[in-house]
Amino acid sequence: MPPPPARVRIPAPAPAPDPGAFGRRTRYVALAVSWLATRALMLHLLVSDSLGVGGVSGEVYVLYRRWYEQLGTGTFPFGDPTWQYPPGAGALLLVPSLFPFLTFFQAFTAVTLGCDALIARALLRAGARPGGSESGAWLWVGGLPLLLHVPYGRYDVQVTALAVGALLTLRRRPGLGGALAGLGALVKVWPLLALIGTPPGRATRRAGLGALASVAALLTVLALAFDHTLDFARQQGSRGLQIESLGGTAYQLAHLVTGHPARVVHRYGAMEFTGRYVSALATASLALTGLALCWLVLWRVRARRWTVAVPLDAALCAVLLFTVTSRVISPQYLVWLLGLAAVCLTSRQTSQRPAAQLLLPAAALSALAFPCLYEDVIAGTALGTAVMTARNALLVAAALVSCRHLWASTVTSSTTTAAITPRTEPRTP
Repeated sequence: MPPPPARVRIPAPAPAPDPGAFGRRTRYVALAVSWLATRALMLHLLVSDSLGVGGVSGEVYVLYRRWYEQLGTGTFPFGDPTWQYPPGAGALLLVPSLFPFLTFFQAFTAVTLGCDALIARALLRAGARPGGSESGAWLWVGGLPLLLHVPYGRYDVQVTALAVGALLTLRRRPGLGGALAGLGALVKVWPLLALIGTPPGRATRRAGLGALASVAALLTVLALAFDHTLDFARQQGSRGLQIESLGGTAYQLAHLVTGHPARVVHRYGAMEFTGRYVSALATASLALTGLALCWLVLWRVRARRWTVAVPLDAALCAVLLFTVTSRVISPQYLVWLLGLAAVCLTSRQTSQRPAAQLLLPAAALSALAFPCLYEDVIAGTALGTAVMTARNALLVAAALVSCRHLWASTVTSSTTTAAITPRTEPRTP
């Protein structure tokens, strides 16, 4: 009997190469190289600190170091008019103690640089999801250097990392997203606004509970471990009108037109105006903040369409409104706005692309005002006033455009907005 024929194994066909894989790898490499090059330049500018008035790194060398040493004794800064931050900021300033082999300045800068890298990585991963876009990562990598070395001389990158993490986590794990927003709120209050756009229902409840739990837990630990935990609140009510705020620009323009004297003093860690009408302008700023809050509440009540991009868009819109109506608009506030704009651009459904584009020249003008031309801004020269007017005009335009597009994409009935695929509630585990 003849032997059975041998089985011939036909190899499975090799998978077809992904035509877009090479392009993605190339873009990722380009993004990494851009991040390394721009961050090296920012670090060089921070160490040399010779642009304009200088003193950017002095916040870390002197002020933050002084607070760090006092916190090391078990007490928050007491009776210090420059300490105006919630107690979570104290915990953040103690993080450099985890690196005893580095000086405080080196450790603080390393932490800031690490948070910057984490934000870029998180934005890139979010953009790689279905329906995502790499534009957010590119905006962050290319937009932050427009502020020169200011972001590395403040701790706003760390706070922005918490807000970015909260927004990118809300969709799948709203409880964790709320907890991150709560931690950010205990450092600088604004990250709590990241929750304003959570879809109605269980997602909002879980995010709110997560925020409350994290705030209560961290606040309890800090209150038990330190003295004078809530002393920061004493310094908030007495703040005046900062020269870089919207009201400050109006005051400076009136000074140029009418010749009304404008006196600038250093108070509460910032340059502020004093004199006639300053109190009225500060009160008007608070009133505008109240109106902004009313508009956000009205939007929340009227909103009917909730996509994956709405929580991101609403967070940027809310922070923009509270920024432009504030009595203080420090240059580092642009770090927050760039981070939130970058999160919005990780979704192709975002309505905030025009607002994000306006923030890029606003960031460049902020760096031009401080530190490059800060002496002109303080003196109220035509050049300094023109730069501040242009910067604040861009911020106002961005806020108005943001409001308009958020309202149109969620409230106004139109064939354009109706085409967006609705999602009533994020998927939760």
